[in-house]
Amino acid sequence: MKKSIGIIGAGNIGKTVAGHFTKAGFPVFISNSQDPESLATTVAFLGEGVKAVTPAEAAKSDIVILALPWSEVPGLSQLTDWNGRIVIDATNHFITYAPDFQVADLGDLASSEVVQQHLSGARIVKAFNTIFFKILEQDPHVGSGNRVLFVSGDDQQAKDVVLQSISDIGFAPIDLGSLSVGSKFQQAKGALATLNLVKIS
Repeated sequence: MKKSIGIIGAGNIGKTVAGHFTKAGFPVFISNSQDPESLATTVAFLGEGVKAVTPAEAAKSDIVILALPWSEVPGLSQLTDWNGRIVIDATNHFITYAPDFQVADLGDLASSEVVQQHLSGARIVKAFNTIFFKILEQDPHVGSGNRVLFVSGDDQQAKDVVLQSISDIGFAPIDLGSLSVGSKFQQAKGALATLNLVKIS
């Protein structure tokens, strides 16, 4: 049986990722900062296999995906007991958006390391944040290859689960190593941000 996917955040990335997992047959639970009824249109668009829930309910899924604004990350600390939970961090640490896109000053920390501090005990894996959603929502099968998604994390077992799940929805995952090294390449304004690559089979 495929693992359940809980998504906290129902914006462009949240809906796009939900679409890929739903198409691949994963049970998907999507939430936003309002009540589940506010997602009726989104659920109808995504189709069977998606259920609108509260963030607390989404956080109980086998794999939890954070697809919400950076400013809302600190509020997740008390949402659930995060200990042992596999959490995909798809956030970008923007504090302003177009046209200047400023990022938070995190010192020497990667943004996912800051997320780790807020979600005590969670097994954080960075993924799904580097590609513009208009590209991410397209078919991951491109010509004779698959679109690349970068992955990093400190817990190898959790990372293996995420790598397999990304393969299951048709993308080609590339493991970049730890959060302190790999995720810095992935995060906003990192060397791999916005890079759209295809791995030829």
